[in-house]
Amino acid sequence: MAGLLFLALAFFAVGRAGADKNGAQTAADAAALAAAQSYRDQLRTGLLTALGGLTGDLAGDPTGGGANAAWTDWLTGRAGSPDAACGAAASYATLNGAGLVGDCEPPDGGLPAAFTVTVRATDPVGRSVVPGTEDTHATATARAVVEPRCAAGRPAGEPSPRPSGGVSPGPSGTPSPGRPAPVEIVCGGEVVTIDPARPGDLARAARALFAVRLAD
Repeated sequence: MAGLLFLALAFFAVGRAGADKNGAQTAADAAALAAAQSYRDQLRTGLLTALGGLTGDLAGDPTGGGANAAWTDWLTGRAGSPDAACGAAASYATLNGAGLVGDCEPPDGGLPAAFTVTVRATDPVGRSVVPGTEDTHATATARAVVEPRCAAGRPAGEPSPRPSGGVSPGPSGTPSPGRPAPVEIVCGGEVVTIDPARPGDLARAARALFAVRLAD
């Protein structure tokens, strides 16, 4: 009977440890996704702001620098503040009963942008028949990516709206003086025209601009 009781308590300890591990993994997933979603929201807002500064020929030359260079960086996911995004990760880890272990690892400059976080459960597994569990905290790691779904320009094989040696998002019309020029982006092989003078254009396209997901 004593042996059976010990085994029951041991299985209980193992089950509790497993539950704590699952809880830590949930906290890690939530923290990583929070960082990625924060970064995605920055990209959307930055793109809208940058497009509002486009005028005249700047809109037709993605290498022209200035405001145009900024909007292509937002579109491809190269801009944004990783530090601000990692702040969201810390908050969500806390809300899920855990804390970050070390720093949130921001994007390394490659694409797609990815955030990796490791968390440690705030509460230990607790006292049990297994020695040391009273000081053992569950840990888990998660990685979330922000994948751009669109690119500047037209699909391969289609004529460009203006001569260019590379990708050329061009104005879909001649802007009036002081009015930002419409630009074209390619999402899933389809050309989407965004007119900065009509914020609804970007709002409708925003849902498809970036995908956020957990990575293995």
